[in-house]
Amino acid sequence: MSGAMERAKQWARRIKRDVVALWIAARDPRTPLAAKIVAAMVAAYALSPVDLIPDFIPVLGYLDDVILVPLGILLAVRLIPAPLMQEYRAAAAARAGRPRSRTGLAVIILIWLALAAGLAVWLWQASWLWQVI
Repeated sequence: MSGAMERAKQWARRIKRDVVALWIAARDPRTPLAAKIVAAMVAAYALSPVDLIPDFIPVLGYLDDVILVPLGILLAVRLIPAPLMQEYRAAAAARAGRPRSRTGLAVIILIWLALAAGLAVWLWQASWLWQVI
């Protein structure tokens, strides 16, 4: 059991390092444009202090952390040339702290506000609801 736990911890450390490496890659002019866009999106989301799907929602809350972020990292890493990715990983490992993404936070808040506004409009226009109330 402890072997599996140790592998999970190492995997989590690699994910955290790669997120920071992608944050660095998104700011480097040597990164190809497609890789830069994917890296910026993945890093902004992963470093945002707020999740698109809150963790308290059963199953779905952890789906983004366990599946979407690693798949995004995998795609971005494949788009970045291997020597550059090695350099970004080394720079990420040397960093003392983890950056925060205010952009990711702002985008997620805007998505939640748009969903809330859409729900409010739908409820306002739902004639069947007014008949029930």
